[in-house]
Amino acid sequence: MKRTILAVMISGLAFSSASAEQDRAADVAEAKTIINAFFEQLKGELQSSMKAGGPVNAIKSCQLKAPSIAHDISVSSGWRVGRTSLKLRNPANTPDAWELAVLKKFEERKSAGEDPQQIAYTEVVEHNGKSEFRFMKAIPTAELCLNCHGSELKPEVAAALDAHYTADQARGFKLGDIRGAFTLTKPLD
Repeated sequence: MKRTILAVMISGLAFSSASAEQDRAADVAEAKTIINAFFEQLKGELQSSMKAGGPVNAIKSCQLKAPSIAHDISVSSGWRVGRTSLKLRNPANTPDAWELAVLKKFEERKSAGEDPQQIAYTEVVEHNGKSEFRFMKAIPTAELCLNCHGSELKPEVAAALDAHYTADQARGFKLGDIRGAFTLTKPLD
């Protein structure tokens, strides 16, 4: 009898563990889909703004559109969606303690030779007594990003950044650097 109860308990734990792994895999897949939607919308806005008025126009568009896109996707998906970085442009994107630790790990992983395109991290954490699924994906610096985040900015771009972001730290990046990360949170309870 004791063996049967123990076998049932172990079987239940294995099933519970497998079920949790499947749930997490589904959460990761959903997070990646959300990030892709956010990235594509933001990239489209920036490319349109660049074509319409160059980098100075894109700065204004990014300042206004990125938070709006993140908000809309958050509302439609049920996830909290945003961006953060170790070198901020917008203080509203300041990383929380968990995000800060993950961003530092991303830099370590890149330094160890990992491709920034592939760097991501996920964890279930407790926050205010409730479980949350957290996911971050590194944002590598692409060619388009260098117009406003690179080391050699045009004077009019630097002036526009100074006017829109008084505490801007998000300059001096090189192609392939980790610009920041997409950050997503989903309540589990």
